Amino acid sequence: MINLSPIAYVRNSRKEIKDDFWGEAIVAFQGIEDFSHLEIIFYFHLLEDHAKDNWIGHPRGNERWPEVGMFAQRKKKRINSLGLTIVELERVEGKVLHVKRLDAIDGTPILDIKPVMEEFLPQRDISQPQWSHELMTNYWESK
Repeated sequence: MINLSPIAYVRNSRKEIKDDFWGEAIVAFQGIEDFSHLEIIFYFHLLEDHAKDNWIGHPRGNERWPEVGMFAQRKKKRINSLGLTIVELERVEGKVLHVKRLDAIDGTPILDIKPVMEEFLPQRDISQPQWSHELMTNYWESK
């Protein structure tokens, strides 16, 4: 059982659900091959239950980098143990998606898959602190 704890609530003018029936699983993949990238939302299922006092710290425990809050990091120990990665879709075989750059391990529960649409991406250059560039150096290289 996965229990999620909300950290906030959406507030906007949309008051009704639309397009909420997705059909059988195999048909849910129809058309996905037309997208080059997907967002994968997953659950860090192998993490031991951890105290929710992990609100601030040095990224990866590196004291050369500043202390920053949980929401300024992409660490795995989070309130709801959720991961989110944008992946490149290589090919689709039935219900099997072959992707690149998914930073999850074998057996990780996938909670949702969404196509990446240009209109949802930032409309200006992304800015981030220097320490985060250092942290990501060699991140995608095979171990």
